[in-house]
Amino acid sequence: MRMIVGLGNPGTKHARQRHNIGFMAVDAIIRRHSFSLMRKKFKGEIADGEIAGEKVLLVKPQTFMNLSGEAVGEAMRFYKIKPTDIYVFYDELDLAAGKVRIKTGGGHGGHNGIKSLDAHCGKDYKRIRLGIDHPGHKERVTGHVLGDFSKADYKWVDPLLNAIGDNIDMLIEGKDSSFMNKLALVLGNEAPVDKKQQKKSNPNKASSANGDKKNSSHIHQARNAAPKINKVTSQQRPQSNQMTDMLKKLFGQEDK
Repeated sequence: MRMIVGLGNPGTKHARQRHNIGFMAVDAIIRRHSFSLMRKKFKGEIADGEIAGEKVLLVKPQTFMNLSGEAVGEAMRFYKIKPTDIYVFYDELDLAAGKVRIKTGGGHGGHNGIKSLDAHCGKDYKRIRLGIDHPGHKERVTGHVLGDFSKADYKWVDPLLNAIGDNIDMLIEGKDSSFMNKLALVLGNEAPVDKKQQKKSNPNKASSANGDKKNSSHIHQARNAAPKINKVTSQQRPQSNQMTDMLKKLFGQEDK
């Protein structure tokens, strides 16, 4: 049996918050697949069904984020599910909005829900990190994480969640790369630009710089377009000599 966990906080107050994107992912899976109705058990809400020929238990801990491991640990022990058969969806501050990363094991990265899971389930479960971006300043983190997604955010949130629901079978089958490719393909240009990455490597920067050079060199272009004044050539000298001869002749006549 496999277990898919979504992390979040219970209650309508938190339903659309960035911290609850794990809950939203589980809801998207339920919408796309045939699962039982959610019922309360193991300090959480659970539903069971089948994905890719495997029995799957969906879990949404109702203990609040900091104690998520209590619910997941109870369900894991009851059904004798190995940590390697657990998939956890949760929000990630250190990823740009709309970015997704998958890893097994590792540190909790300051995420209290993951810290609780590590304590109750070990660290060998698969983590699907859903980027919500960082607000930029440490003092704004709490407000950002516990803030609702904006209307603009749903341009990438909805396609991402739908893609997770549509392609979760690939994750169950161990096709992590195919799963990631499907998400990237569906998101397309809907995902917001990773500003941090754009600063590190802006493909337009070089062309822009060249463009600036061209624009700043309009004076040089004007200079190049202007006719050049050459030194007097030997062909021009006879004309000046004729003038000199005339003047000499004129002054010579007055002397006489």
